[in-house]
Formats: sequence, structure tokens, C-alpha cells
Amino acid sequence: MKIVSFNVNGLRAILQKEFIKDFKYLDADIFSLNETKLSEEAALLFPFHPEGYYVYHTESVVKKGYSGVAVFTRKKPLSVYYGLKEHKYDEEGRVITLEFNNFYYVACYVPNAGDGLKRLDFRMEFEDNLKEYLSELDSKKPVVYAGDLNVAHKPIDLKNPKSNEHNPGYTIEERTKFQELLDKGFIDCYRYLYPENIKYTWWSYRFKARDKDIGWRIDYFICSNSIKDKIEDVIIHNEVYGSDHCPIELKINL
Repeated sequence: MKIVSFNVNGLRAILQKEFIKDFKYLDADIFSLNETKLSEEAALLFPFHPEGYYVYHTESVVKKGYSGVAVFTRKKPLSVYYGLKEHKYDEEGRVITLEFNNFYYVACYVPNAGDGLKRLDFRMEFEDNLKEYLSELDSKKPVVYAGDLNVAHKPIDLKNPKSNEHNPGYTIEERTKFQELLDKGFIDCYRYLYPENIKYTWWSYRFKARDKDIGWRIDYFICSNSIKDKIEDVIIHNEVYGSDHCPIELKINL
């Protein structure tokens, strides 16, 4: 099975580029998008329906052109659920869970702590709720959790760790919450296979950061420990453009 996750930084914008070609090139069984940025009205006329896929998507109802997740799957899920437990955070359109016969797939766009860390407390609450939610799912069947998680876990995961220690995405608070999730019985699939590799998934649009490969690895596949031996490969497709992120791919025998 091949799963792809991609923060597109605006679905309508990336559709004007090479996204449809890239979607076909990546040829995933499940393909999820983060930060679709569709308004509630635009989401009613979802702009991309690839042949052969079921489509599920969210939108933010608290702010137009903000957040949003979409999932395309060749196999129809047993169920689809939006938000975390009791649909918490569904108003920001951050989470979709697809249940299949032998696993759950959770597509998520984790909140950014924001300029001046103004949303850090909100982010911490979200992380605690997320950890509880994923652990509850994992008690029923294995979980594959994917998306823009807005954190670089270790110094190896960003180009300039020292100068970013108190910046959103690399605070000790965010990194600790990420580790707490892993300690609950999950693994970072890329780091599990490639403990020393340096490769990034996001680059600032400023200062030609992508050309210089001054980036961060903030997009992840996380899976239950119980299925780690089923992971075949994780690929960071930094040859694919169109967004400030690049797609990531998980090959797993499920």
C-alpha cells in the first residue's frame, strides 16, 4: 500500500500549477492534503475529484481560507470521522479519520504555535487531546497518523536548530509533546528507517531557502509500534514543487 501526505498551502492555488500531474505521478492508494484553505462555500463545490477515488474533506468555519484537510482513497472506508474525540476542533477542519478493515488512517494538520507563540497554549491542549484520541484508536486497531505536524522533533530535523530554539515548531514544549506521543506506543516512520538521514519537507519562501536547502522536517508518518515491521519505505519527495512543503510517501504492507 502506498500513502502520500502533502501540505499544498492552498488547493485552488496548487491546482493552477503541476498538482494534477504530480498526483498521478505519485499514484497513491491514499492521498491526503493539508492546508487546503477552502472556505465553507468553496468546499461545497470541492475543486478536485480524481477518477477512481473517494473524496473526504474538511474546511474551517471559524476563518475563511484557513486550515482544511482532504483525503482521497481508492478503497472505500468502513467509516469516516471528523475532528478528535466528540468532534473537538472540527470547526478548524484539522482532522479526518478513515477506518479500514485492519487500521485507522488519521490525516491531520496540527495548529501552528503562531507568531510570538500566541497559540502555544492552544497547541498544547490540542496535542493532549490528540494523544488521547490516537491512543484510544490504537487500543482497537493499528493507526497510521500523517500530516503537517508543525514540529521539528530533533536537531537533525532542521537546518539551524540553535537559532530556532524558541521559534514556533521548535520550542521545547512542542518537541516534548511530540515525544510524549511516541512514548505512548507510536513511531516516527522515517526516523525509524533512516535514523541519520537529513532531509527536509518544508522551506520558507524567503531568502531562496529551498534552493539552499535551508529547511525543516515537519511532515510525518507516525504509526503504531505494532505495525512498524510492516513499513517498507518512507520517501520525502523534494523533487515535487508547487508548495512550500513537499509530499511524503509511506509504503507499508497493510
